[in-house]
Amino acid sequence: MEILSGRVLLRPADARRTQRFYRDVLGLAVYREFGPPESPGVVFFMGSGFLEVSGHGSGEDSGGTVLWMQVRDVRAEHERLTAAGVRVTREPRTEPWGLIEMWLEDPDGVRIVLVQVPEDHPLRRDQRR
Repeated sequence: MEILSGRVLLRPADARRTQRFYRDVLGLAVYREFGPPESPGVVFFMGSGFLEVSGHGSGEDSGGTVLWMQVRDVRAEHERLTAAGVRVTREPRTEPWGLIEMWLEDPDGVRIVLVQVPEDHPLRRDQRR
């Protein structure tokens, strides 16, 4: 199978509320909007992938869905997001594997992990040498 493009799809209980969260609170850039003007779907840039928030779901169970987003500075995002009232479920900490992680939730309880790769982490080493 040759994958040309992909995206994660979320079907929140309140699409507009969740779209505002990802656009206005997290600050994800909009890739495109589609569908009827009164109830558009929105696709956000998410690094080298995409996140689509559209349609309607129950909002009761996010299941095992976890969004993993690498950021430049987890602690700066922690300050910004807590000031905006975002539910942080785990404060930033350095994990045993060397990444700095913080956990939060979107309005429907979808878990989001923000990850920072420190300058000295092996993931930053040029493996071509």
